[in-house]
Amino acid sequence: MGTAWVFPGQGSQKQSMAAGVLQDDLARKRFAQASGLLGRDLPAICDGTAVGPDHDLNDTRNSQPVLFVLESVLLDRCKQQGHQADVLAGHSLGELVALYGAGCFDFRTGLNLVKQRCELMAAAGGGAMTAVMGFARPELEAAVAAQQDVVIANDNSASQVVLSGTAASVRQVCSTVRCKRSVPLAVSGAFHSPLMKEPAARFAQFLETVPFADATVPVVSNATARSSTDGSTLKANLVQQMVSGVRWRETMDHLASLGIDTVLEIGPGAVLSGLLKRSLPNLNICQINTMAALAR
Repeated sequence: MGTAWVFPGQGSQKQSMAAGVLQDDLARKRFAQASGLLGRDLPAICDGTAVGPDHDLNDTRNSQPVLFVLESVLLDRCKQQGHQADVLAGHSLGELVALYGAGCFDFRTGLNLVKQRCELMAAAGGGAMTAVMGFARPELEAAVAAQQDVVIANDNSASQVVLSGTAASVRQVCSTVRCKRSVPLAVSGAFHSPLMKEPAARFAQFLETVPFADATVPVVSNATARSSTDGSTLKANLVQQMVSGVRWRETMDHLASLGIDTVLEIGPGAVLSGLLKRSLPNLNICQINTMAALAR
């Protein structure tokens, strides 16, 4: 018996997602801090009133900081209400929220980490990502293994993955594998693949200057699908995450092995809740995405 808190990543953002949070003074303070650091009005980007080429919410440079700020506020308010987690996990960007929640670094440090990460990822031109649903896993894995420059970037569930690599390689795999549906993603690079080697190396250099405390609560890393409290291990896994797949299917299995029976998805939407319900139908799952949800 236990409780896990999970945090969604890029792709969960949507306009007006901050509307149910910005009445909170901590949220206003953190959004102002992030806006000052980035030089962009993040609340206006969230509600769709911002204009200009740099003000698209779906731009990696905006969506990652917005998600980090929003999720960090909801996380801290959960703690202040006396709620506790036995383990934390995040999907891609959400892993940084989990590490913040476990006390590995403070909010300002986390914000700077997100700024560095999203800018490096946005600058990594080339490559493509495509979501694939409803496939035979042995056939998919064989097609990926037979093709250079493509990997399973997000192994989200038994029937849903995201491929990442060169555009030609991704197209080749999608044309080979029988599936119910494949959807190209609007991203600027081949995230969570070896093609992110250079951005990952630069991120690692930045991380060398950032002290990581040991986690107060175990955190499941995307790169290993295993939980740890060791700060140096969690830091190394965060770098590895940029060039390897998000092992969410295995993460869900790991949560089950730990005896987790309750999961709070903290952040906008319910993407992770949907994956959890289909994979572990006996879980008690709820979403915390507004201040009103905290009051329930």
